[in-house]
Amino acid sequence: MFANMNLGISNLPSTPAAAVPAVQTSSLSTHQSNQAASGPETEPQIRKPKASAQLNRWSRARAVRSGRKLDRSIHRDDTAAEEVPSAHSRETTSPVSSPTAVGGGEEVGAEVRKAKSIYMVSDGTGWTAEHAVNAALGQFDYCLIDRGCPVNTHLFSAIDDSEGLMKIVMQAAKEDAMLVYTLADPSMAFYAKKACKIWGVPSTDILGPITEAISSHLGVTPSGIPRGAPGRSSHLTEEYFQRIEAIEFTIKQDDGALPENLHRADIVLAGVSRTGKTPLSTYLAHKGYKVANVPIVKGLVLPKTLFEIDPEKVFGLTINPVVLQTIRRARAKSLGFSEEVRSNYSEMDYVRQELEYAGRVFAQNPIWPVIGEYRELKCLKLRNLI
Repeated sequence: MFANMNLGISNLPSTPAAAVPAVQTSSLSTHQSNQAASGPETEPQIRKPKASAQLNRWSRARAVRSGRKLDRSIHRDDTAAEEVPSAHSRETTSPVSSPTAVGGGEEVGAEVRKAKSIYMVSDGTGWTAEHAVNAALGQFDYCLIDRGCPVNTHLFSAIDDSEGLMKIVMQAAKEDAMLVYTLADPSMAFYAKKACKIWGVPSTDILGPITEAISSHLGVTPSGIPRGAPGRSSHLTEEYFQRIEAIEFTIKQDDGALPENLHRADIVLAGVSRTGKTPLSTYLAHKGYKVANVPIVKGLVLPKTLFEIDPEKVFGLTINPVVLQTIRRARAKSLGFSEEVRSNYSEMDYVRQELEYAGRVFAQNPIWPVIGEYRELKCLKLRNLI
C-alpha cells in the first residue's frame, strides 16, 4: 500500500528518539538577534496590558474561539530550532501558554500549568481542522481563560508527503502533543493513524469518519483528492466572486459610510451603537449579501436615503438597556475614554434615551422588522426573515 512512499510504516522508528529538531513556530525580531549577538542575554520585557483583568480574560476567550494569535514574548534559541518541512505552519496560543506570558499585570498567585500542544495537520489549507479545533476549545473557555488548561495550537497545511508527515508526528511525540488531521488521501490518513499509534501520539481524524459515512450513504467512493489539488475543479466560482464583492461592499458601508449607496445594499441594518450591526453585517456578507449599517445616534439626523430605499430590506436592531450599558462600559474603558465621554456614552439614563429615540424611529417605520435578541439569535432570525 505504501510502496511509493518515501518512508513506509515498516521503517518507522519504534521509540521517539531525539531525532527531530523542535518545531519553529516563532522567531526573534532583528533587534533581539542583534542584542543576543552583542551582549549577554536579558529577560524579555513583558508588556503590561492597559485593560482590566476581566477585560483581558474576555479578550483571551474570544481569541481562543477565533484562532487569533495572542501577543506574547518568548525567547528562543534559533540555532537549535529547525522548521518542520511543510508549506505553511502557524502557531496560535491560548491564554498563558508559557511561563513567560505570566506577570504582565495579571492576578498574583494564580496557578500556572505547562501548556499542552495540539498539532493540526492538513493536506489543504487547514481551514477545516483549525475551525473544528477552535470550536471544540470553545467548550473549555472556563478553563482556558483562568490558566487551568493552557493550550498551544500549531497548524501545518499542505502536507502531502509521508516524510513531512512523519517529521510532524515525531515532533508531536517529543512535545507530548495531540495530533488532529484532515487528510483527504486515505493512504495518508492511514499512515498518520499508524504512525501516531507507533509513537504513542494521541490523534483524531476529523475528515475520515464523516467522509466514510457519506460515502456509505451515497453508495459512491470519495475521490481522495484534497481541495485545491491539481485535477480538482476550481473553487473560484461565480458564487465565490459574488461573496467577495459582497464583503468588499459591506466593509465600505460600515458605520453609516457612503449613505448614497444604500440603494445598492441587499440588507440595511439600523440601530444604536453596540447593538451588533457590524458583526451581523460581516456574517451576512460572508453569506453573499451586500449589507450596509446605519448608526442611530440621539440628536443626529438620519440620512434621507434610509427612508427612500425599499423599506422591506431595512432591519432595526435593539437590545436590553442593561446589557447595552455593560457592553458600552467595557468598550469605553478598553478605548480609554475620559470620564466625561464615558458618562455620556454608557450611563443608564443616556442609554435608555438613545434606545427610546431608536424605538420612535422604528415605530415611524412599521415595515422594518425589529430584532432584539442576542447576536447569535439575531443572525438566525435575520436569516429566516430574508
